[in-house]
Amino acid sequence: MNKKGKLLVVDDNTNILSAVKMLTETYFEKVLTLTSPKSLITTIQKESPDVMLLDMNFQAGINTGNEGLFWLHEVKSKFPKIKIVLFTAYADVELAVRAMKDGAFDFVVKPWNNDKLIETLLNAYNDVKTKKKSSYNSGTSQHTQMFWGDSPEMQRIRSIVERVSVTDANILITGENGTGKEVLAREIHALSSRRNKEMISINMGAIPESLFESELFGHKKGAFTDAHADRIGKMEAANGSTLFMDEIGNMPLHHQAKLLTALQNRNITRLGTNEPIDIDIRLITATNRNLSEMADNNDFRQDLLFRINTIHINIPPLRNRKEDIVPLALMFLKKYSEKYKKENLTFSKSSEERLTEHRWDGNIRELQHTVEKAVIMCDDNIVTPEHLGLFLSTNVASSNKDITLEEMERNIIAETIKSCDGNLTIVAQKLGVTRQTLYNKIKRHNL
Repeated sequence: MNKKGKLLVVDDNTNILSAVKMLTETYFEKVLTLTSPKSLITTIQKESPDVMLLDMNFQAGINTGNEGLFWLHEVKSKFPKIKIVLFTAYADVELAVRAMKDGAFDFVVKPWNNDKLIETLLNAYNDVKTKKKSSYNSGTSQHTQMFWGDSPEMQRIRSIVERVSVTDANILITGENGTGKEVLAREIHALSSRRNKEMISINMGAIPESLFESELFGHKKGAFTDAHADRIGKMEAANGSTLFMDEIGNMPLHHQAKLLTALQNRNITRLGTNEPIDIDIRLITATNRNLSEMADNNDFRQDLLFRINTIHINIPPLRNRKEDIVPLALMFLKKYSEKYKKENLTFSKSSEERLTEHRWDGNIRELQHTVEKAVIMCDDNIVTPEHLGLFLSTNVASSNKDITLEEMERNIIAETIKSCDGNLTIVAQKLGVTRQTLYNKIKRHNL
């Protein structure tokens, strides 16, 4: 098994320390233990752990959890990137909620379930690694930087974002696949008064039907089969912060009603309880679908649309802001040149022309994948159109006015399959469609 990362365990019970260390050494490169938090700050400065498992109580006879909350605040204020999982023998729901509000990644109750403990710690580590990655650049900021470019439409959006970010207004972001809707959401959060707390994200189209309420609202232990411990839902975890709901247009109508109730009442109720919990969230939603049209067809609740649509921002497709294509490509070129250790790479003039001419139906995501592939394939310092894999026939509509939309689609799919060496997963990603949609189109066009 691949071991990864450093884990720091802080607990005054030496037997627990030994047991946890034996359990976790299989998964982590290094496991450090402390019986007291007195040397916690110096240990973190010296060892730079990725994840910390922190007991809530250290003084005999005291089980308020205040010590754990104190050290949670101390560590998060000095080392905000460390993911902290709290460890307690007292399953106090209010304490768990308070800890999550104050920056804890998760909460584990003693006596613990080994699989659950390992899963929680590895999720915390994976979250650290995810936050270090950048979709658009290789900078060191905690949020992915938004590329604004020079197009008038993006500058207009930038002006709107700068005005509304400081408010708590709900925002709906629309745009085609790959235009950077989540990146824009993170930019809004980073500019808001809630930026000191992590933005919570959830893909509404990926939640299994049976887990919808648990994912959004949380559950109490025993609320249903396999509910082995209390769990905080996404809305509760986002309390005091921003909740980003992607693919909001994919929610079934009966789920929309439950979400609307929570937003209207500003509280949620965990599965297995009758006790409402107040929430204070800033909601940002995103979709590539036309919600107004869906509402007219009774596929999306009109009242929910009004609730989430205080501010509407539509990100234009890349083909409508051609002046931003080459600057974006250069940014990706720098990023992947560093990643693959290829220095002094530049685009040839014909490559820049081809980049500008291409339709980019997969938008920024397609451009990013195209540049990464070109960097991998390029053996000298000049990236040519051949490295990019962009062929003139994909733009045949610009040179042949009589071509039909059906023929143009067939040509684009055929050339993309060729440029991706038949890898249909990459083809689907570049074209911004699902694999099933791609299969259907291939069958229809007899490719």
